[in-house]
Amino acid sequence: MPKDQPFAANVSSSEVVFEGMIWNVVSERFAFADEELTREFVQHPGAVAVLALNNLGQVLMIRQYRHPVREFLWEIPAGLLDVSGESKAEAAIRELVEETGYQPQSIEPLIDFYTTPGGNSEMISVFLARDLTFVGRPAIQEGEERELVVDWIDFDDAVQSVLASEIKSPSAAVAIMAYALKQQG
Repeated sequence: MPKDQPFAANVSSSEVVFEGMIWNVVSERFAFADEELTREFVQHPGAVAVLALNNLGQVLMIRQYRHPVREFLWEIPAGLLDVSGESKAEAAIRELVEETGYQPQSIEPLIDFYTTPGGNSEMISVFLARDLTFVGRPAIQEGEERELVVDWIDFDDAVQSVLASEIKSPSAAVAIMAYALKQQG
């Protein structure tokens, strides 16, 4: 069975060439297969996402504007690992409550994946949340979250939307298909 393998490249230099609000762009030189290579990539703190399900066979999704692609995307709640000392599970619960107002009684890891490993170090850890209680969304929303829509979507419809390329958010697509495949087998 194939399995990704860590590799500790001998990095000879690393320089931040752009410092952003959330992530940086770095340029690194490293030895690989008898040659010296240079690669620029986005250095990302990592993120979490939550596939939240209810007893009616529905998934909790959000519709949010994403300016780089100029679309309102159907996504699952997600956010950055940007609170010092917070575990991934705690971050997932925090993001779920902040974006949807739902608090889970049960949360467990579902799947981890890199978003774009050829140019970005971001790993998203997706959690499965169940037994949800509505506790209310924070009153103050900023930026694109001011127009955020929260809705329950039939899980089978979500699967079909992923397969028809109607849901293109990577965390939503990976989470929905991972859960669908786990239920099959």
